[in-house]
Amino acid sequence: MNHRMLKIVSLLSVLALAACGFHLRGSAALPKGMERVHITVSGGGDFQRKLARALLASNVVIEDKGGPGIAELHVPAQNFTVQSLTISGAAQVTEFAVRFHVAFTASDANGKTLVPMETINLQREYSYEASQVVGTQSQMEQIQGSLIDDAIQAMLFRLQAVAKHGEAAAAKAAGPLPADASTTQEPTQYMNPSFDSGD
Repeated sequence: MNHRMLKIVSLLSVLALAACGFHLRGSAALPKGMERVHITVSGGGDFQRKLARALLASNVVIEDKGGPGIAELHVPAQNFTVQSLTISGAAQVTEFAVRFHVAFTASDANGKTLVPMETINLQREYSYEASQVVGTQSQMEQIQGSLIDDAIQAMLFRLQAVAKHGEAAAAKAAGPLPADASTTQEPTQYMNPSFDSGD
């Protein structure tokens, strides 16, 4: 009976994630000692919610508070910036670059640092039409949401590399990671995420 109830609860969890619009790309095999994780994200918002869902999909228990036996995933910075790229003859901006910067660290249940301070930087470019303000706002929201998904996926790849190769080897291998570059409306140019060590 308990086994059957567990299956039902697991199914409900998956359905709840799907209802929230979060599309799993597959669970990540995180390092040993990250079975229970306390996450802190500067600014919270969509990034924190999506990160929590991604960890749940990787069979991680999210803890409300840190403490003995609980790993820590800390995101002290996650912010968007927008830069004008092209200005028309009528002095109107026609192309923007949306940049997303994330900094994070991770430690295991014993307090051992798994990932020292690292940053992920992503960029997308898009066209702007002053006559389509509503469409442009929707496009911006979609791009920002997609960048958040890609940044979280990059974080999970980094942690998975630590689990597979160890901290030192994973640090040497850190670099551009695959991500979904699809966008809507105008074709956009996408730059893969880059990793920088905080050393």
